Amino acid sequence: EVQLVESGGGLVQPGESLRLSCEASGFTFSDADMSWVRQAPGKGLEWVSSIARLGLMTSYADSVKGRFTISRDNTKNTLYLQMNNLKPEDTAVYYCATTRSGYRDRGQGTQVTVSS
Repeated sequence: EVQLVESGGGLVQPGESLRLSCEASGFTFSDADMSWVRQAPGKGLEWVSSIARLGLMTSYADSVKGRFTISRDNTKNTLYLQMNNLKPEDTAVYYCATTRSGYRDRGQGTQVTVSS
C-alpha cells in the first residue's frame, strides 16, 4: 500500500520560504516518478512540479518556475519541495503524489498559508 506523509507546511509572510518533505513507503520509491500538486480553497487540484525517478529531470508549472525546487533523496525515500519567495497565491494544501497514479496516490497534504 502506497503511503505518503507530507510535512513542513505553515503560515509565512510573502517573500519567505518553506521546505516541504514527503516520506514515502509501501512501494519502491526509487522506481517512481514523483510530483507535488496543490489545491487552493475552492479550486481544483493543480500540478506544481515533477521529478523523474533518479532526479535527473524536473519540471515546473509556470507559476512556480524560478521560485520552487523539487528534489529527492532515494536513500531516505523522501521527496522535497523548496519554496522561496512565497506569494499569497501559493496558499494551498500541498500534496506529494506518484506521477504514474495520475496523482490519485497522494498523502494527506500539508497546509501552506502565505499572508501578511
